[in-house]
Amino acid sequence: MGKYIRKGLIITAIVFILIGLSQNGFHDMKNKAIRICYECIGIG
Repeated sequence: MGKYIRKGLIITAIVFILIGLSQNGFHDMKNKAIRICYECIGIG
């Protein structure tokens, strides 16, 4: 039973990762991370 739940969660995670990549989620996340880092050190 636990083996099926684990496999189901892994498949669901992979599907969500692929959806995020197809919607340019990585690009948005990278831009937000850069902006936050610049604000932390006082550049932006």
